[in-house]
Order: sequence, then C-alpha cells, then structure tokens
Amino acid sequence: MTLSPAERTRYQRHLVLEEIGLAGQEKLKAARVLVIGAGGLGSPAALYLAASGIGTLGIVDDDRVELSNLQRQVLFDTGHISRLKTQAARERLESLNPQISVVAHAVELRAANACALLGGYDLIVDGTDRLSTRYLINDACVILAKPLVAAAIHRFEGQAMSYVPGRGPCYRCLFPEAPDAVVPNCAQAGVLGVLPGVLGAIQATEAIKLILGVGEPLVGRFLTYDALEMRFHEFPFERRRDCAVCGDRPTITAPRDSQEPRSAAALDGVRRLTATGLRTLLDQHPRTHPLVLVDVREPREFVTGHLEGAINIPVAMLQQRLEEIAPQASPVFICRSGSRSLAACAIALRAGIAAPAHLEGGLLAWASEVDPTLAVAGAG
Repeated sequence: MTLSPAERTRYQRHLVLEEIGLAGQEKLKAARVLVIGAGGLGSPAALYLAASGIGTLGIVDDDRVELSNLQRQVLFDTGHISRLKTQAARERLESLNPQISVVAHAVELRAANACALLGGYDLIVDGTDRLSTRYLINDACVILAKPLVAAAIHRFEGQAMSYVPGRGPCYRCLFPEAPDAVVPNCAQAGVLGVLPGVLGAIQATEAIKLILGVGEPLVGRFLTYDALEMRFHEFPFERRRDCAVCGDRPTITAPRDSQEPRSAAALDGVRRLTATGLRTLLDQHPRTHPLVLVDVREPREFVTGHLEGAINIPVAMLQQRLEEIAPQASPVFICRSGSRSLAACAIALRAGIAAPAHLEGGLLAWASEVDPTLAVAGAG
C-alpha cells in the first residue's frame, strides 16, 4: 500500500527513522490489529496505534461508557457517557486519524465467536481485565497462530508480555490457570489512573515492533512495572512442554469459556491472614505450628528477600510440586502483593488441600507492617 502525500506529511517523523522509513510505514498501513477491551489499557493502545497509521484497527467491547471510566479511559470524555464504547472509540480514533479504518465489534468475546473475530486480524492486543477472558484470548491466539500483546494492571502495578507463534511461550506457560476470583478487577481493587497509560503505550510499542519486525519483543520475557517505586523488572520464562495449549501434547485445541466460578465463592475455603496475624501465629508456635510458608514467586525474586523458613515453589510449578507440602501441614502461600498467592490457594483447593491460607497484601504488607528491612522484588 503506497502512501498519499497527506500520509507522507502525517507520518514524516516515522519516515525519517531508518528502522521504519517508507517501507515500514506501508507495512503499518497494511496491518490489521484487533484491540480487545476499550478500557484503561485499550484506550492508550488504540490511540497510539491509530496515530501511528495502523490501516485497520478493530475494537471489541460490549460495555457503555460510565462516569467512573473517565479517571483512566482516555478514549472517552464526559459527552460519551452512556454511549457504546465501540461507537465512541471509533469516532474518536477516526477523528484522530481519518486515514485509517476503525471497525467496531460491540460484542462480548466468547469461545463461540473468538475464532471468527480474531481470524480477520494480523495481531491481537489484549486490554481486558477479566482473567478468564485473558486465557480465552491467549488460547485462541495460539490455536490461530496469531501474535498477541498482553498486559494487566492492578492497583499501582502492571505487567506485559508478548506471544509470537513458534518463537516463545504463551501466557499459560507462565500461569497455567486461575479463576477470576483470584485477581480483583479495577472496580474491586482500585487502580492508579495513569497506570494503564504506561502499560497501554508499551502494548502499542510491542505491536508496532512486531508488525515492522524490528527490535526485540517481550517474547519469553515477563515485564513488570511498579509505579510507586518507579521500577521496571524483567523475568525470563520458557515454553512449557506440558502447556495445555502450546505444549507438545495440547489438551486445549479449541477456544473454550472458563468453567471456573466468576465470584469470590470460588475461594470460600481460603484463610486470609494479615501480616500481623501471620506474625502472631509464628510467634505463638515457633517450632510446633503446622504452618508451612510457601513462597510462590520466581527463584530470582525469592533470593532477594523472603520470610525465614519459607520454601520456594513458583506458582507455575505448584501443581506438579504439591507433594513437597506435608499432607498434615497448613500451607500459607506468599507472594509480593497477594495475587499469585491467591492463585496458589485456588490450585491447592482443587487438589484437596483443606483451608489453605494466603498472606493478604503479600510481602509488601509484611515489609510495611512487620519488618521494614525485608527486601521485596517482583510483581503480583
């Protein structure tokens, strides 16, 4: 696709970049990118992708704009309240760049329509906030051999990774499965308004790099961002041969809707311990208590700092290593901020472990309330 004189002017700052140039800008114009979720992440991602000249930009969302969205969803303004997000997004993006085509998909992504929706695009950007939808998108991209740029946000923290068929691991290789109740959404946990802007811009950057074939994408690299500390960390991970969708013998061969309950009832059997509550338990029974502290972060996070006596079993390996927890023990799962430890509790419940516990607020809460000298690394 050749560029018009107006497009050459619009994208002039791209054209002077050796890594993009005319040929690269024509690749962007020919590209078809689907952004799933027109929320906090999808807003900045879609804006930057539209501005960069992505020729066809699809937006999937079945929600309407609410006043509470405007704290972070920069695609919209007050005049858009009560309108369908996809309609408002299309108008905004076409106003920003009338030389692109914006396709509005005002539907809920489900297993029944995933292949049809994703199949018409070259690359997928996941901006959703529901864990079960994240797995659905990952699985569909693996099955359809579509590149995927995924991100997630929680309070003051964000995560990002990319999947490219045949080049690296998928999301399930890192987190095999967890129910929606494991990770609260933005409405439940809150989120810093500017946080999705950072992660959404990273997603747009990754998508542009993948289309152009330049730079090093986040394949096999899990990037985390801590807004409070203004720190980025990167954790390498590899494809799992036993992965349910991209492994050597996949058991997921078609997109499927989550069978997990979507409410907090999924974790009714979990004991939730505050940092001071756990400290009290450990002080009362320093030698005879049946508690086993299981730190489910990655080894490189664990060696930075951990609770005395804790054993390290990364959450991605927990299912295979549950036998390392004594049958009569009462495990307390620990991570950085509490999300991975809840996922570990869900795995333990499914395996028949009664009343697993997790440290609410994770090691961040422990460092804040019990021991400020503890060094804490990682995200989640």
